[in-house]
Amino acid sequence: MRFHTRKWVKPEDLNPNSTLFGGRLLAWIDEEIALYAIIQLESPRIVTKHMSEINFRSSAKQGDIVEIGIDVIKFGNTSLTLMCEVRNMMTKETIITIDTITMVSVDLDGKPQAHGKTKIEYVEDRLKR
Repeated sequence: MRFHTRKWVKPEDLNPNSTLFGGRLLAWIDEEIALYAIIQLESPRIVTKHMSEINFRSSAKQGDIVEIGIDVIKFGNTSLTLMCEVRNMMTKETIITIDTITMVSVDLDGKPQAHGKTKIEYVEDRLKR
């Protein structure tokens, strides 16, 4: 699992229990996954098609730093399927896991569009082109 982004839990991110609001965390994940897919598929038109069961395992409180990890499961013809784990850097606990998230490349009409990618590309791969 590669951890890409860190977020600092601020007062506006909390629920009435004074812990990280799950909806805020899911928004962070969706944004991070979308950015990752846009970069990997080299297309600005990516949509979230599916998220599997979301397993909240622990939480975070104000001042904690969480990091979002992503792994590629597979490249489809129009899609990219990923998995995600978010962990609390202060407590070292996993906050959430999502087994599969499917992102789809779409055309201007919002219809699935082939992206032509078959493997992960890293910065050094793109510099060689």
